Amino acid sequence: MLALRLVRGARPLTLLRRLLVACATAGVGFLLLSALSYGVAHPHYSGDALVRLLWCLVPLAAATQLAAAVARTETGPREPSALDAAGVGPARLPLLAAVSAAVTGALGSALALLVFLQLRGGFSGLPFDGAAADVLDGHRPLPSAAVLTLLCVAPAAAAVASALAVRRGARTARTGRPVRTAAPSGLPWGAALTATGITSVTLARHGSPVKGDESGLLPLPGTLDGSPPAVIGGWLLAALGLVLAGPGLTHLCGRLISLGRPGALRLLSGRVLQEEAVRVGRPLGVLCAVASGALAAAELYGTAPAGGARVFGPLTALGAALVMCCATASALTAATECRADRAPVTATLLRLGAPRRLLRGAAALRGAVLVAVLAPVTWGVGVLAALPLNQVVG
Repeated sequence: MLALRLVRGARPLTLLRRLLVACATAGVGFLLLSALSYGVAHPHYSGDALVRLLWCLVPLAAATQLAAAVARTETGPREPSALDAAGVGPARLPLLAAVSAAVTGALGSALALLVFLQLRGGFSGLPFDGAAADVLDGHRPLPSAAVLTLLCVAPAAAAVASALAVRRGARTARTGRPVRTAAPSGLPWGAALTATGITSVTLARHGSPVKGDESGLLPLPGTLDGSPPAVIGGWLLAALGLVLAGPGLTHLCGRLISLGRPGALRLLSGRVLQEEAVRVGRPLGVLCAVASGALAAAELYGTAPAGGARVFGPLTALGAALVMCCATASALTAATECRADRAPVTATLLRLGAPRRLLRGAAALRGAVLVAVLAPVTWGVGVLAALPLNQVVG
């Protein structure tokens, strides 16, 4: 009941974040139901149906990360005093976050079921009834137990991730948050993993086009038969390398801003980036990994033959858009969390006479340097990951 009361009395920004989580879980539920309908309608292609189901893990991970980021923001160090007065201490705070995430995810799953049945042709007489019956294989009934099981996956994952994130945040708040300006240790490992992944793709695809595919491209979800596992593994390694390197790259941006004899603007901007490198760098690394994957896909399928079958389908487009939106929202949510944690320091600077344009300039400088450093890295990884496959196509 407390979770429902908090939802009713939440601020518009908090409701917007929860709406994003609900939409993300709805998208994941829709993709899972689509994979189930394909498996039911094509029982002789069980391997293809399994691949479609496995591809749903990518948007599921993105939605889970967004739910965890939202939970950390809503139960930050600025709210525990009020929750303690309501009888919710640090021990029960993860449970509250899990229940809130589960309720939000359940609403998203219910929305996914309604939209899926409507597009599949389950409600006659309503608008768009059966509009996507061919894509969603609406001629076969779905097992109810499987539908309910798949719809519970996203809310359960969001609840577990939210509880773990809030528990970790509460433990950090109890032990204090020391100012960290030392460089994170993940940059060398991230660079090594990214290089290994690109090398794996190069070795796996050099002179070996996909069997049965005239274009020689990496098949999209549902048509991965014949693709070397090293290609998929190489892309995953490159993406994991970018995620690990995110905090180190963010810290490097802070060091670049503070080079030489910085003034107040560069010193404030660079120190903030160095202190928040871990919390902001991880979601930024995920966003860079997603963007590099999208760039690699655009490089590959943009060079496909005009009459080929390599066209992004609606479900593939939905999954890609869902992952990109979740990664972007997670990065923005982490930035909002860090800004809220800096509120006491910001208030102190204003009381000491610091002009507001100094704070706005520092924020603008941080954003500009992050874009200037991360955008070329993302572009380079995406192009290099797609280059071996482009050579095969050519």
